[in-house]
Parts: sequence; structure tokens; C-alpha cells
Amino acid sequence: MSDSQGPGAEPLSRLMGATVSRRGLVKGAAAVTAALAFPGGATAGATGLQRLPGSNADRVALARGLVSDLVIRWGDPLFLDAPGLDARAAARGALLEARPGVAARQYGYNNDAVHFFPLDGGRVRGLLCVNHEYTNEELFLPGLEGLETLEPARIEAYVRRHPQVVSLSLAMHGVSVLLVERDLRGRWRHVPGSRWARRITGASPCEITGPARGHPLLRTGADPAGVMVLGTLNNCAGGQTPWGTYLTAEENVDKYFGGAGALERADPALREAHRRMPPKPASEHGWEHVEARFDLAREPAEMLRFGWVVEIDPLDPSAVPKKRTALGRCKHECAATALTKNGRLAVYSGDDDRFEYLYKFVTADPVHPTKREANRDLLDRGTLYVARFDADGSGRWLPLVHGNGPLTPGNGFASQGDVVLRLRAAADLVGATPMDRPEDVAPDAATGRVYVSLTNNVNRQPVSTRGTWNGRELDLGPDAANPRGPNPFGHVIEIEEGGGDCGALAFRWSLLLEAGPDGGPSPLGSPDNLALDGEGNLWIVTDGKQPGGHHNGCFVVPTHGPERGRPRQVMSAPAGAEVCGCSFTPDFTTLFLAIQHPGEGGTLETPRSSWPDGPGHVPRPSLIALRREDGEPLG
Repeated sequence: MSDSQGPGAEPLSRLMGATVSRRGLVKGAAAVTAALAFPGGATAGATGLQRLPGSNADRVALARGLVSDLVIRWGDPLFLDAPGLDARAAARGALLEARPGVAARQYGYNNDAVHFFPLDGGRVRGLLCVNHEYTNEELFLPGLEGLETLEPARIEAYVRRHPQVVSLSLAMHGVSVLLVERDLRGRWRHVPGSRWARRITGASPCEITGPARGHPLLRTGADPAGVMVLGTLNNCAGGQTPWGTYLTAEENVDKYFGGAGALERADPALREAHRRMPPKPASEHGWEHVEARFDLAREPAEMLRFGWVVEIDPLDPSAVPKKRTALGRCKHECAATALTKNGRLAVYSGDDDRFEYLYKFVTADPVHPTKREANRDLLDRGTLYVARFDADGSGRWLPLVHGNGPLTPGNGFASQGDVVLRLRAAADLVGATPMDRPEDVAPDAATGRVYVSLTNNVNRQPVSTRGTWNGRELDLGPDAANPRGPNPFGHVIEIEEGGGDCGALAFRWSLLLEAGPDGGPSPLGSPDNLALDGEGNLWIVTDGKQPGGHHNGCFVVPTHGPERGRPRQVMSAPAGAEVCGCSFTPDFTTLFLAIQHPGEGGTLETPRSSWPDGPGHVPRPSLIALRREDGEPLG
């Protein structure tokens, strides 16, 4: 199906109407909106999929009965006038002389979050929004032996000798918006040159909105008003809204800035703003030696303009992305959404760092179920909360509101802008529970159950131990919600929101699974991105050490019944890769997965992987579509 056959303007009801009919909804605006955004079922059954043994092959390995489509690879053109990456020439070092403008019109590097926006019901086509988290320059540029472990002086020398690589890497970051469709054999493919095709990069203008807009600590020489930022960086997981926009989460933004020593001479308020998310003396990519805005000695506030949730409209390629500061600044892993009982939107986000927190934002106003424009700035007003997990299995969402409790001028919070800008410090003061790297969140608005992946924490101590971490003192030992010290394999928590309402302030919690060698028929390690299928099974992809020493993979975990919490592996990644994404089509017949950093741990000269193109080609992060051979829904 060509792009020219599609409608000129996709109304909200048409974009996501297939989900409405599938759920068999009761009438009512709130119920309709809930189904548009949250199709997960309430009961879990057997997955019906065969178990895949762990794999160490340099390929995508699948359980029997599954097939995968290679949808798009790093460097494939999004636009008809853009050339594609020559992966064989890249393996010979050709990208050292590549033009950044070309990369900005190609599918970016290290795809992470994937979210599907159905068109015409979504059975045959839809838009994908895909994050591009970071770049492994050592895998595609010559002369680098593990860039992230090199001495700062060597990084500096390299980028000064080849300054063009900074613009090249910036162009590979950000977000891709692309059209995909099924062919006559049911396989998913990318359709280049659609009217929705778009690249947002590390240099694209983004507007600052919400309570931190114009904050003095967000003003720079290039932007004295503090309202516009160039780029979005380290985009990890994400989310999507009922009105059809994409939420992309900025995570490890500290890796891009150098010159932390200059902050010792900075204004005390600026130093305090950086304290709980501290920058580094030298960045991991060396950009500060070429672009002044990444040097804190020259632009000490620039780093504070990253670490936000960014809203993007995939239906309007001209719309400026908006950094929604009401959701706070941290290392956002995700921005997972669910509707409350009264029709407001809850946005869950984990701060992916050791001993950091789980957050929830609830909009002040309800979602309008039919008027898309009425929801345009809904995420600028609402209440931000942080989670406290109590030992008796109960929990509270603690409000992070200026003037409430300790968040007063006497403690350095003069406005809500201060609260969201210094989110971690605010959460410290109200008594939130430090967690083992809270990553993705999968809420089910139909049941009020919310699943949270805690990837790992090797720095969690075996017994109660006072210590410092990221600019504050705390107990580094285990607690009820983080029971293992150290925790090399992570765990998954199930939250039951009070009254089954994702807007509730009280909840109950329990451990769904503790990852590691004893984790069931297919033990997993380092759970990362999550998704719920139509039967309520939790799909988990991994990023880190696996108990059996195998590659990362995709696992299915029932949330109810006798197999509750027992994972079954159904897919394994190529060498060096993690698996990201985890986004279903509305009919649950397809799961989109992002294969990130294949070959990581090697270099261009000594590669670990040549996936997906084979020997003699540079490894390419790529997007795949997972399906059943019989065409039935997954799960």
C-alpha cells in the first residue's frame, strides 16, 4: 500500500479505532479513551509459545513457531532523496568522512524505545516512533579501542583531529518517525518517503514548557530566555498518549558534558542544581572540545536543559518537540501512560540510576476523548509524585509540590520550577524509597496493576550500611522492595493501585519475580523494557548479564495462575546486543523489538558481530517485527 492511498488527516477515532472495537467497550468517553491507549487484558493464560534455550549465536534466535521481519536498519534512508548506508564501506572506516547532513536523513543509531501508532486501525500499517539512545563510535569509526574506556586525553585528541565526528554522532541521536506496513505475505516493511517521515536529532530545536520554562538556571548565552533547546539526547524508553503523541525520555545525559570542575566556581544555586545528577570532568564522547555548549566551563546551565520527557507529534512533522518539565528532571527511563478512573492521564517514569526513585505524574485536567487539540498542553499542569515502598507491602505516592511539606523556600525550593529542576533532591526530602535502577513501567488501566522493572544494583550492600551516592547520604543496604544486596540480576515489582485506579495515592506491592539463576524455566537477568499482551502476560526484554552466560533476549511471564512470575524465553539477540522496544500492534499479532548495539564489546578493527548483513559489514542496530507463523496473536 503506497502512502498516497492514506487519508490526508487522521482523526483520533480512526487512528486508534480498532482497539476500541477489539475491547468490546462499554459506552462513555472515559472508557473509550482508556481503550485507545491501554488495550492490555486483565487475565493471563498460558502463552502457548515454545521455550527457547539460551543462545550465543550472532543472530536473532526464535522459539519454534515464531518468525521475525527485519523492518529497518541503522543508516537506511527515511526519505526518497537520502542515500543508504554502505555497511561494507563502513567496515573499512568510510564513516570517518561521512556527512552529518546525510545521517540526519537516515534511520538513527542504537534504536531503543519503539511505539506503534496505528493508521486505518493498524492491521496493515502504522507509524513507528523510535528512540536512538547513544552511539558506539568504536564500532563504526576507525582508530578507537573502546571509546568509553579511553583516557580523556585520547578522546580529546581524536575529536580535535576529526571534529566532524561530533556532528555525525549528534545526527545519529534522537528519534525517527517512519511509516511501516504489511505486505501481501503479512511481513512488515518500512515505507521510505512518507509524508510523516521525520528525524529529530541532537541538534533539532525543542521547546521548554511547563513550570521550568524560563527558569534562570535554564538560560544560556544562546537562549537567554530559557525557552528553546537544541536537541534531545540519550533517548531511552518512552510512551504514548491517548491523543496520539509520543513521549520520549532523556536518560543518561550526563555522559555528554565535560568541565565539571568549573562548577566549583559557579553560583551556589547552579552547583546545587547539579548536585544530585552530577556531571563529569570529561564527557564520554569528547563533544565539549568541539561544541561549546557541551563544555560546562563555557555553558554551565546547558546540561540542565536535558533529562526531561519530550512530547513529539508523529502526525505533524512540522510540530516542534516539547520538553514537558512538569514531569521533572532525572534520568528518565520511560514515560508509560494510563488513564485514571476520572479520565486524567497518569505518566509513570523510572529514574534509571542506582538508588534512585519511581515517579508518577497525574494531569490536572481530564483527557478529551475526541478533540485532539484540547490535549495539546495537558502535560504542563498536574501533580508529580514519588513512590515510597513500605515493609508491610503497602505504599504511598508522595506529592512533590512546591510549598507542600519540606519543599519550601527555606529548603531552597522557591517555585515549582525549582522542584522539577531538582527532582531528585525533592524526592530525598519527602522520604521516597531508593530503588535498584527503576527502568520501564507497564501499567494496565483496566486493572490498576502496574509492573516495574528494577534492572540491577551491584552496589546494594548485603547489610545496612550508611554511605554516599550521587550527592547524598543514605542506607545502601537492602530493604523490603529491594531485598538483595548486591543485586546483579534485578527484579520486577507488581503494584496494585488503590481501588484499581492509576490516580490513587495509596497502593499495595509485591515481588512478581527475582531475576537470576533460580528464576524459572528460562532464568533471566537485568529486566529492562516491558509490555503487556492481550491476555495480561508480561513481556520482558533484557539488558545485562544473563544467569547462563547467554545473550540478552525476550521473555514472557504470566502475571496470574500457577505459572505466575515464571519466565519463558522466546527470542535471543545477536552478540553484544541488548533487546529494547517491546511494542505491540493493537491486535497483538506483532511485537516490535529494537536490537541495540550489536557487537558492543568489540571495535571496528576487532568486531564481535556482523549482524544483520553478515561478514564484511559493520554491525547495524536494527528494528525487527516478531510474529507467529500462524498469524495468531502473540501470547
